Amino acid sequence: MSKKNAPFRFDIVGSFLRPQALKEARAQFKEGKITRDDLTKVENEEICKLVEKQKAAGLPVITDGEFRRSYWHLDFMWGFQGIKEVELSHGYFFHGEETTPGSIEVTGKISGENHPFVEHYKFVKQLEDENTIARQTMPAPAQLLAELYREDNGKITDKIYPDQEELLKDIANAYRQVIKDLYDAGCRNVQFDDCTWGMFCDTKYWEARQKDSSVTVEEEAKKYLRLNNMAIEGKPDDLVLTTHVCRGNYHSTWASSGGYAPVAPFLFADENVDAYYLEFDDERSGGFEPLKYVSDNKKVVLGLVTTKSAKLEDKEAVIKRIHEAEKYVPLDRLCLSPQCGFASCEIGNKLTEEEQWAKLALVKEIAEEVWG
Repeated sequence: MSKKNAPFRFDIVGSFLRPQALKEARAQFKEGKITRDDLTKVENEEICKLVEKQKAAGLPVITDGEFRRSYWHLDFMWGFQGIKEVELSHGYFFHGEETTPGSIEVTGKISGENHPFVEHYKFVKQLEDENTIARQTMPAPAQLLAELYREDNGKITDKIYPDQEELLKDIANAYRQVIKDLYDAGCRNVQFDDCTWGMFCDTKYWEARQKDSSVTVEEEAKKYLRLNNMAIEGKPDDLVLTTHVCRGNYHSTWASSGGYAPVAPFLFADENVDAYYLEFDDERSGGFEPLKYVSDNKKVVLGLVTTKSAKLEDKEAVIKRIHEAEKYVPLDRLCLSPQCGFASCEIGNKLTEEEQWAKLALVKEIAEEVWG
Protein backbone atom coordinates (compact mmCIF):
# COMPACT_ATOMS: atom_id res chain seq x y z
CA MET A 1 0.00 0.00 0.00
CA SER A 2 1.36 3.43 -0.92
CA LYS A 3 1.88 6.04 1.77
CA LYS A 4 -0.17 9.21 1.97
CA ASN A 5 1.47 11.84 -0.20
CA ALA A 6 1.74 15.61 -0.15
CA PRO A 7 0.38 18.02 0.60
CA PHE A 8 0.03 17.30 4.30
CA ARG A 9 -2.07 19.17 6.86
CA PHE A 10 1.22 19.83 8.72
CA ASP A 11 3.78 20.57 6.03
CA ILE A 12 7.05 22.37 5.26
CA VAL A 13 8.63 24.09 2.28
CA GLY A 14 11.94 22.26 2.60
CA SER A 15 15.02 24.15 3.76
CA PHE A 16 16.40 24.28 7.31
CA LEU A 17 19.00 26.35 9.12
CA ARG A 18 22.49 25.01 8.50
CA PRO A 19 24.20 23.63 11.63
CA GLN A 20 27.55 25.10 12.62
CA ALA A 21 29.47 21.92 11.78
CA LEU A 22 28.17 22.08 8.21
CA LYS A 23 28.95 25.78 7.83
CA GLU A 24 32.50 25.18 9.02
CA ALA A 25 33.00 22.21 6.69
CA ARG A 26 31.74 24.17 3.68
CA ALA A 27 34.08 27.05 4.52
CA GLN A 28 37.02 24.66 4.90
CA PHE A 29 36.22 23.01 1.58
CA LYS A 30 36.06 26.39 -0.15
CA GLU A 31 39.48 27.24 1.29
CA GLY A 32 40.91 23.90 0.11
CA LYS A 33 41.50 22.63 3.65
CA ILE A 34 39.34 19.51 3.28
CA THR A 35 38.41 17.28 0.33
CA ARG A 36 35.04 16.85 -1.36
CA ASP A 37 34.75 13.44 0.33
CA ASP A 38 35.38 15.07 3.71
CA LEU A 39 32.62 17.60 3.05
CA THR A 40 30.21 14.91 1.85
CA LYS A 41 30.81 12.96 5.05
CA VAL A 42 29.83 15.97 7.15
CA GLU A 43 26.81 16.66 4.92
CA ASN A 44 25.65 13.05 5.29
CA GLU A 45 26.03 13.14 9.07
CA GLU A 46 24.15 16.41 9.43
CA ILE A 47 21.37 15.36 7.06
CA CYS A 48 20.84 12.18 9.10
CA LYS A 49 20.57 14.27 12.27
CA LEU A 50 18.14 16.64 10.57
CA VAL A 51 15.91 13.83 9.34
CA GLU A 52 15.71 12.42 12.87
CA LYS A 53 14.65 15.86 14.11
CA GLN A 54 12.01 16.10 11.37
CA LYS A 55 10.63 12.72 12.37
CA ALA A 56 10.69 13.69 16.07
CA ALA A 57 8.73 16.84 15.17
CA GLY A 58 6.02 14.62 13.67
CA LEU A 59 6.53 15.71 10.09
CA PRO A 60 5.12 13.29 7.49
CA VAL A 61 7.66 14.52 4.92
CA ILE A 62 11.45 14.57 5.14
CA THR A 63 13.99 16.58 3.16
CA ASP A 64 17.75 17.02 3.28
CA GLY A 65 17.16 20.61 4.38
CA GLU A 66 19.01 21.68 1.21
CA PHE A 67 22.20 21.09 3.23
CA ARG A 68 24.23 20.30 0.10
CA ARG A 69 23.38 23.66 -1.51
CA SER A 70 24.57 27.23 -1.29
CA TYR A 71 21.39 28.52 -2.93
CA TRP A 72 17.87 27.12 -3.15
CA HIS A 73 17.98 27.42 -6.96
CA LEU A 74 21.43 27.93 -8.48
CA ASP A 75 23.02 24.67 -7.30
CA PHE A 76 20.27 22.77 -9.09
CA MET A 77 20.72 24.82 -12.26
CA TRP A 78 24.49 24.21 -12.20
CA GLY A 79 23.71 20.48 -12.31
CA PHE A 80 22.36 20.65 -15.89
CA GLN A 81 24.47 19.89 -18.92
CA GLY A 82 25.12 23.08 -20.93
CA ILE A 83 25.07 25.41 -17.91
CA LYS A 84 28.01 26.62 -15.85
CA GLU A 85 28.43 28.50 -12.60
CA VAL A 86 29.40 32.18 -12.81
CA GLU A 87 29.45 35.21 -10.56
CA LEU A 88 28.00 38.56 -11.61
CA SER A 89 29.16 41.98 -10.47
CA HIS A 90 26.45 42.02 -7.81
CA GLY A 91 23.79 39.81 -6.24
CA TYR A 92 20.02 40.12 -6.13
CA PHE A 93 18.80 43.30 -4.47
CA PHE A 94 16.44 42.41 -1.65
CA HIS A 95 14.70 44.82 0.69
CA GLY A 96 17.67 46.38 2.49
CA GLU A 97 20.21 43.72 1.61
CA GLU A 98 22.17 42.39 -1.37
CA THR A 99 22.69 38.66 -1.82
CA THR A 100 25.89 36.92 -2.89
CA PRO A 101 26.52 37.25 -6.68
CA GLY A 102 26.15 33.70 -8.02
CA SER A 103 24.40 33.05 -11.33
CA ILE A 104 24.45 30.80 -14.41
CA GLU A 105 25.63 30.96 -17.99
CA VAL A 106 24.65 28.84 -20.97
CA THR A 107 27.59 27.07 -22.61
CA GLY A 108 25.74 24.78 -25.03
CA LYS A 109 22.64 22.63 -25.42
CA ILE A 110 20.84 22.25 -22.06
CA SER A 111 20.01 18.69 -20.97
CA GLY A 112 19.30 16.83 -17.75
CA GLU A 113 21.36 13.63 -17.82
CA ASN A 114 23.26 12.57 -14.68
CA HIS A 115 21.96 15.38 -12.53
CA PRO A 116 23.67 15.29 -9.10
CA PHE A 117 20.40 15.93 -7.25
CA VAL A 118 19.25 12.42 -8.13
CA GLU A 119 22.02 11.01 -5.96
CA HIS A 120 21.18 13.57 -3.27
CA TYR A 121 17.61 12.30 -3.31
CA LYS A 122 18.68 8.66 -3.01
CA PHE A 123 20.45 9.45 0.25
CA VAL A 124 17.25 10.88 1.78
CA LYS A 125 15.11 8.11 0.31
CA GLN A 126 16.94 5.49 2.37
CA LEU A 127 15.97 7.39 5.53
CA GLU A 128 12.23 7.08 4.89
CA ASP A 129 10.17 5.00 7.30
CA GLU A 130 6.55 3.86 7.43
CA ASN A 131 5.45 7.33 8.59
CA THR A 132 7.44 9.55 6.23
CA ILE A 133 7.96 10.24 2.55
CA ALA A 134 11.09 11.87 1.08
CA ARG A 135 10.60 15.06 -0.92
CA GLN A 136 12.88 16.54 -3.57
CA THR A 137 12.72 20.32 -3.97
CA MET A 138 14.03 22.19 -6.99
CA PRO A 139 13.58 25.57 -8.67
CA ALA A 140 10.78 25.65 -11.23
CA PRO A 141 11.62 25.65 -14.95
CA ALA A 142 10.30 29.22 -15.07
CA GLN A 143 12.92 30.19 -12.51
CA LEU A 144 15.68 28.80 -14.73
CA LEU A 145 14.33 30.79 -17.67
CA ALA A 146 14.25 33.95 -15.55
CA GLU A 147 17.86 33.42 -14.46
CA LEU A 148 18.96 32.91 -18.08
CA TYR A 149 17.62 36.40 -18.81
CA ARG A 150 18.74 38.07 -15.60
CA GLU A 151 20.35 41.36 -16.63
CA ASP A 152 23.08 40.70 -19.24
CA ASN A 153 22.71 36.89 -19.04
CA GLY A 154 20.14 37.15 -21.81
CA LYS A 155 22.72 38.28 -24.38
CA ILE A 156 24.68 35.05 -23.94
CA THR A 157 21.50 32.97 -23.83
CA ASP A 158 20.29 34.47 -27.12
CA LYS A 159 23.63 33.74 -28.81
CA ILE A 160 23.41 30.05 -27.89
CA TYR A 161 19.64 29.90 -28.42
CA PRO A 162 18.57 32.43 -31.09
CA ASP A 163 15.25 30.55 -31.28
CA GLN A 164 13.64 30.90 -27.87
CA GLU A 165 11.15 28.13 -28.58
CA GLU A 166 14.07 25.72 -28.87
CA LEU A 167 15.33 26.96 -25.50
CA LEU A 168 11.95 26.33 -23.88
CA LYS A 169 11.82 22.82 -25.31
CA ASP A 170 15.32 22.00 -24.09
CA ILE A 171 14.60 23.30 -20.59
CA ALA A 172 11.38 21.28 -20.45
CA ASN A 173 13.13 18.14 -21.72
CA ALA A 174 15.96 18.60 -19.19
CA TYR A 175 13.46 18.80 -16.34
CA ARG A 176 11.53 15.80 -17.61
CA GLN A 177 14.79 13.82 -17.64
CA VAL A 178 15.57 14.75 -14.03
CA ILE A 179 12.00 14.03 -12.93
CA LYS A 180 12.13 10.62 -14.66
CA ASP A 181 15.46 9.79 -13.01
CA LEU A 182 14.10 10.82 -9.62
CA TYR A 183 10.99 8.73 -10.18
CA ASP A 184 13.10 5.72 -11.14
CA ALA A 185 15.02 6.26 -7.88
CA GLY A 186 11.75 5.97 -5.96
CA CYS A 187 10.75 9.63 -5.68
CA ARG A 188 7.02 10.28 -5.48
CA ASN A 189 7.05 13.87 -4.20
CA VAL A 190 8.64 16.73 -6.17
CA GLN A 191 8.25 20.39 -5.26
CA PHE A 192 8.98 23.27 -7.63
CA ASP A 193 10.03 26.52 -5.96
CA ASP A 194 9.12 29.56 -8.01
CA CYS A 195 9.81 33.26 -7.38
CA THR A 196 8.78 34.33 -10.87
CA TRP A 197 5.14 34.82 -9.84
CA GLY A 198 6.17 37.20 -7.08
CA MET A 199 8.01 39.18 -9.74
CA PHE A 200 4.86 39.44 -11.85
CA CYS A 201 2.76 40.48 -8.82
CA ASP A 202 5.10 43.35 -7.92
CA THR A 203 4.58 46.28 -10.29
CA LYS A 204 7.77 48.13 -9.27
CA TYR A 205 9.89 44.98 -9.46
CA TRP A 206 8.51 44.13 -12.90
CA GLU A 207 9.09 47.62 -14.29
CA ALA A 208 12.68 47.68 -13.00
CA ARG A 209 13.43 44.26 -14.50
CA GLN A 210 11.55 44.51 -17.78
CA LYS A 211 13.17 46.95 -20.18
CA ASP A 212 10.93 46.03 -23.15
CA SER A 213 7.69 47.90 -22.54
CA SER A 214 6.01 46.09 -25.44
CA VAL A 215 5.93 42.83 -23.42
CA THR A 216 3.02 42.67 -20.99
CA VAL A 217 3.00 40.95 -17.63
CA GLU A 218 0.29 38.59 -18.84
CA GLU A 219 2.19 37.59 -22.00
CA GLU A 220 5.38 36.89 -20.10
CA ALA A 221 3.61 35.10 -17.25
CA LYS A 222 1.76 32.83 -19.66
CA LYS A 223 5.08 31.90 -21.29
CA TYR A 224 6.48 30.93 -17.88
CA LEU A 225 3.31 28.95 -17.13
CA ARG A 226 3.55 27.12 -20.46
CA LEU A 227 7.17 26.21 -19.74
CA ASN A 228 6.31 24.80 -16.30
CA ASN A 229 3.52 22.73 -17.82
CA MET A 230 5.78 21.48 -20.63
CA ALA A 231 8.22 20.20 -17.99
CA ILE A 232 5.44 18.42 -16.09
CA GLU A 233 3.96 16.82 -19.21
CA GLY A 234 3.74 13.04 -19.04
CA LYS A 235 4.60 12.71 -15.36
CA PRO A 236 3.47 9.43 -13.74
CA ASP A 237 0.07 9.56 -12.02
CA ASP A 238 1.52 8.50 -8.68
CA LEU A 239 4.14 11.27 -8.65
CA VAL A 240 2.81 14.24 -6.68
CA LEU A 241 4.22 17.49 -8.06
CA THR A 242 3.56 20.71 -6.18
CA THR A 243 4.82 24.27 -6.38
CA HIS A 244 5.81 26.87 -3.81
CA VAL A 245 5.23 30.49 -4.86
CA CYS A 246 7.75 32.79 -3.17
CA ARG A 247 8.51 36.50 -2.93
CA GLY A 248 12.15 36.06 -1.95
CA ASN A 249 13.64 34.76 1.29
CA TYR A 250 17.21 35.78 2.08
CA HIS A 251 18.53 36.46 5.60
CA SER A 252 14.97 37.33 6.69
CA THR A 253 14.60 39.88 3.89
CA TRP A 254 12.34 39.83 0.82
CA ALA A 255 12.50 40.74 -2.86
CA SER A 256 8.97 41.45 -4.08
CA SER A 257 5.53 42.47 -2.83
CA GLY A 258 1.99 42.23 -4.08
CA GLY A 259 -1.06 39.99 -3.90
CA TYR A 260 -1.76 37.09 -6.25
CA ALA A 261 -4.50 38.87 -8.24
CA PRO A 262 -2.39 39.65 -11.37
CA VAL A 263 -1.51 35.98 -11.94
CA ALA A 264 -4.26 34.02 -10.18
CA PRO A 265 -6.59 33.54 -13.18
CA PHE A 266 -4.00 31.47 -15.04
CA LEU A 267 -1.51 30.31 -12.36
CA PHE A 268 -4.16 28.89 -10.03
CA ALA A 269 -6.42 27.63 -12.78
CA ASP A 270 -3.97 26.31 -15.36
CA GLU A 271 -0.66 25.18 -13.83
CA ASN A 272 -0.75 21.38 -13.86
CA VAL A 273 0.41 20.82 -10.29
CA ASP A 274 -1.29 18.98 -7.45
CA ALA A 275 -1.01 21.77 -4.87
CA TYR A 276 0.26 25.28 -4.25
CA TYR A 277 2.35 26.29 -1.24
CA LEU A 278 1.45 29.96 -0.91
CA GLU A 279 2.91 32.76 1.19
CA PHE A 280 0.36 34.59 3.32
CA ASP A 281 2.53 35.58 6.27
CA ASP A 282 2.16 39.37 6.02
CA GLU A 283 0.44 42.18 4.15
CA ARG A 284 2.84 41.88 1.20
CA SER A 285 0.98 38.75 0.11
CA GLY A 286 -2.43 40.39 -0.17
CA GLY A 287 -5.74 38.76 0.69
CA PHE A 288 -7.23 35.32 0.07
CA GLU A 289 -9.74 36.31 -2.64
CA PRO A 290 -7.46 35.23 -5.55
CA LEU A 291 -7.78 31.66 -4.23
CA LYS A 292 -11.20 31.54 -5.90
CA TYR A 293 -9.32 30.74 -9.12
CA VAL A 294 -7.77 27.53 -7.72
CA SER A 295 -9.23 24.67 -9.76
CA ASP A 296 -11.22 22.02 -7.91
CA ASN A 297 -8.62 19.27 -8.36
CA LYS A 298 -5.89 21.13 -6.44
CA LYS A 299 -5.04 21.79 -2.81
CA VAL A 300 -3.57 24.88 -1.16
CA VAL A 301 -0.99 24.92 1.62
CA LEU A 302 -1.36 28.19 3.49
CA GLY A 303 1.98 29.70 4.53
CA LEU A 304 0.64 31.59 7.54
CA VAL A 305 3.60 31.13 9.89
CA THR A 306 6.66 33.18 8.93
CA THR A 307 10.22 31.89 8.84
CA LYS A 308 11.58 35.44 8.64
CA SER A 309 11.04 36.20 12.33
CA ALA A 310 11.56 34.29 15.57
CA LYS A 311 8.36 35.68 17.07
CA LEU A 312 5.69 33.00 17.37
CA GLU A 313 2.35 33.76 15.80
CA ASP A 314 -0.85 33.86 17.84
CA LYS A 315 -2.48 30.46 17.41
CA GLU A 316 -6.06 31.75 17.38
CA ALA A 317 -5.20 34.43 14.84
CA VAL A 318 -3.76 31.79 12.48
CA ILE A 319 -6.83 29.58 12.90
CA LYS A 320 -9.06 32.57 12.13
CA ARG A 321 -7.11 33.19 8.91
CA ILE A 322 -7.47 29.54 7.86
CA HIS A 323 -11.23 29.93 8.13
CA GLU A 324 -11.06 33.17 6.14
CA ALA A 325 -9.31 31.26 3.36
CA GLU A 326 -12.02 28.61 3.61
CA LYS A 327 -14.42 31.09 1.99
CA TYR A 328 -12.56 30.49 -1.29
CA VAL A 329 -11.18 26.93 -0.96
CA PRO A 330 -12.94 24.21 1.08
CA LEU A 331 -11.25 23.29 4.36
CA ASP A 332 -10.63 19.72 3.19
CA ARG A 333 -8.42 21.12 0.40
CA LEU A 334 -6.40 23.37 2.72
CA CYS A 335 -3.22 22.62 4.66
CA LEU A 336 -0.76 24.63 6.75
CA SER A 337 3.00 25.28 6.60
CA PRO A 338 5.55 28.02 7.22
CA GLN A 339 5.50 30.55 4.37
CA CYS A 340 8.94 29.49 3.10
CA GLY A 341 12.02 27.54 4.12
CA PHE A 342 14.20 28.60 7.04
CA ALA A 343 17.35 28.90 4.91
CA SER A 344 16.73 29.44 1.22
CA CYS A 345 20.45 30.17 1.00
CA GLU A 346 23.10 28.86 3.36
CA ILE A 347 23.22 32.14 5.28
CA GLY A 348 19.81 31.29 6.74
CA ASN A 349 17.15 33.50 8.29
CA LYS A 350 17.51 35.44 11.54
CA LEU A 351 16.33 32.91 14.10
CA THR A 352 17.88 30.06 16.06
CA GLU A 353 17.44 26.34 15.49
CA GLU A 354 15.39 26.17 18.69
CA GLU A 355 13.11 28.92 17.37
CA GLN A 356 12.89 27.11 14.02
CA TRP A 357 11.54 23.96 15.68
CA ALA A 358 9.18 26.01 17.85
CA LYS A 359 7.66 27.41 14.65
CA LEU A 360 7.06 23.89 13.34
CA ALA A 361 5.60 22.77 16.66
CA LEU A 362 3.10 25.61 16.36
CA VAL A 363 2.16 24.61 12.80
CA LYS A 364 1.60 21.03 13.99
CA GLU A 365 -0.49 22.14 16.96
CA ILE A 366 -2.71 24.31 14.77
CA ALA A 367 -3.08 21.65 12.06
CA GLU A 368 -4.18 19.07 14.64
CA GLU A 369 -6.71 21.48 16.13
CA VAL A 370 -8.20 22.51 12.78
CA TRP A 371 -8.20 19.18 10.96
CA GLY A 372 -7.92 16.67 13.82
